[in-house]
Amino acid sequence: MAKKIGFIGLGIMGSRMAVNLQKAGYDLAVFNRTPEKAETLLKNGATWCDTPAQLAEDIDVLFTMLAHPEAVSRTALGENGHLDSLKPNTVWVDCSTVNPSFAKEMAKEAGKRRVRHVDAPVFGTKKPAQDGTLAFFAGGEESDVEAIKPYFDTMGSSVKYVGGHGMGASIKMVVNVMLGQNIVMFSEAIALGRSLGLSQDMMFETLLGGPMAAPYLSIKSEKIKEGLYEADFPLKWMHKDLHLVAQTAFENEIPMPSANAIKEIFAKAEQAGLGEKDFAAIFDYIGSDK
Repeated sequence: MAKKIGFIGLGIMGSRMAVNLQKAGYDLAVFNRTPEKAETLLKNGATWCDTPAQLAEDIDVLFTMLAHPEAVSRTALGENGHLDSLKPNTVWVDCSTVNPSFAKEMAKEAGKRRVRHVDAPVFGTKKPAQDGTLAFFAGGEESDVEAIKPYFDTMGSSVKYVGGHGMGASIKMVVNVMLGQNIVMFSEAIALGRSLGLSQDMMFETLLGGPMAAPYLSIKSEKIKEGLYEADFPLKWMHKDLHLVAQTAFENEIPMPSANAIKEIFAKAEQAGLGEKDFAAIFDYIGSDK
């Protein structure tokens, strides 16, 4: 067991991941841009640090779970960033959803400082994070992934090594573009059916669980039916992820016309004020003819 784990980023996902590490008996040092999100962890014995640099001074493993690449870069390399303060051979595990080229850049910066970097984005949202059933897909040195497997096992139900630096971020791009496209296509199909006089309940019963619909749509269907979109995965972050997909496709000269079109649908939905709601709220946006 490591002497101390550092955890930076205590939002919807990170706060729950950190709680599970703490429940397992790990000693935590934490930092978050908004300190109030650390209150529960602090009450249960975590150490608060005023800056990422302070946090980095006395830990053996660092987890970051941040909103976007800019936040990761600022926390790592900005003023009072953590990278220059981590001890040599510390493992930095970035669970944020970032683009592969950025993950490789961070691995390179970490390597210059003899810090071991793993990109390990998660598959799952708020409830799996709370229940400790997330799936991790890890890129980096396989020996580093194996060394930190006990922490993954505490926060998740599985961890899969997918290759070198940037490969964890790569599979997350593939998964999230499918998530975004599936829910938009489902929403448009239902909108078409309603315009033809078909009942929404009948279409849900016919489509969900069948071979045409992605399995996760059955989970989202309760939010859609009730029209209550408390965020498990905010729509604004789906828009951000689709932007990273588009950036990655551009960097690799891969045309993705449908993915880019869907990115703009999410952009319009965010502009319409749905950014803080769950990304399933795209269903109502598409059905509203805005």
